[in-house]
Amino acid sequence: MVNAAGVSPSQAPVAEILRVDLYGTSVLLEEFGKVIAEGGSGAIISSQSGHRLPALSQEQNEALATTPVDKLLELPFLKEINDTLKAYQYSKRCNVLRVMFEATRWGRRGATINSISPGIIITPLANDELHGPRKDGYLKMIEGMPARRAGTPDEVGDLAEFLMSSRGRFISGADFLIDGGCTASYWYGDLQYLKATH
Repeated sequence: MVNAAGVSPSQAPVAEILRVDLYGTSVLLEEFGKVIAEGGSGAIISSQSGHRLPALSQEQNEALATTPVDKLLELPFLKEINDTLKAYQYSKRCNVLRVMFEATRWGRRGATINSISPGIIITPLANDELHGPRKDGYLKMIEGMPARRAGTPDEVGDLAEFLMSSRGRFISGADFLIDGGCTASYWYGDLQYLKATH
């Protein structure tokens, strides 16, 4: 199972982002966990954006990880979000935390589940962004990260293939940031200026 569904901050309002990216992914994890084959595996495609959200309290982490799915959108701190980027970041952080929680359940079936958090990957959406009104920001971000380039779908696919193969059987409940060093640069390098705008 690989899930890559979602909407970006430029595509939808706050409520829709939380409904699709946070709630929808949590439903998929829970439901697939009930039917995953013995010894099966899965990967959720999250985003580097979840790694740009400052540290949450332990109570918030636990709430995002373990709250029953039908109550997730009622969490008070989620109701306070009024910015699409923040909604996206919280959703992607939730994806990573739900994977950790669900890994304990999937493990009862001998199954593994992990998340992959890509950066700028050349997909139709990224191509739209790179040619749209926010293109200068995207290009500056690419220039300021260690890899100095965007990633490819094959690079993400290769990681997913490894995690879901026999070689990845000891890996479960983990998140893999695959962004050419963009997040490292956001926190500690040339892209720190972005923190002021996010």
